[in-house]
Amino acid sequence: MLDHENTGENTSEYQYKQPPQKSIDELLNADKEDESLKVYKAKLLGQGTVIVDEKNPLRVIVRSVELLINGKTAQSFDLSDPAKLVNSDLSVSIKEGSNYRLSFAFHVQREITSGLHYKHKVKRSGITVENEKYMMGSYAPKLEIQEYKSPNEEAPSGMMHRGKYKVYSKITDDDNNVYLDWQWTLHITKE
Repeated sequence: MLDHENTGENTSEYQYKQPPQKSIDELLNADKEDESLKVYKAKLLGQGTVIVDEKNPLRVIVRSVELLINGKTAQSFDLSDPAKLVNSDLSVSIKEGSNYRLSFAFHVQREITSGLHYKHKVKRSGITVENEKYMMGSYAPKLEIQEYKSPNEEAPSGMMHRGKYKVYSKITDDDNNVYLDWQWTLHITKE
């Protein structure tokens, strides 16, 4: 039997165990006597706890989502009221074969966000045709807006691929916190 096969035995000694989470202030205060480490941590972690919106308890506040087609903004999703985005029927049309991507602008506040990622599931006539997960990265709190652009994708082309696709999108992190969850419709057209 190969070493890497799952034999059904407990293999917990090989599974990753996440270390206990520390606050930004704890990380900044550790190793205070090392000046070069202090400068490095200040660059990486910022100046400590940052709060952008006192009323919002989330670590990540998504400010905008834009659909870029061939490098130009084609659709901006209104995030002034995230509940409106979740309950609306957003619809976007793109020409077959076009390159498109999503652009996200967001604030990170309170604590470091580890493993922020964008997931989407694309369905056509109730059948899943694509299920993707894009790692956005880990971010320290900042007063400035931070950005992420998904990789370019090419819209399918040909008569069989034209039509309506339902997209289920979500922004989460490694701790399974959901920062934005919405649905939209993508129409692939000939022109």
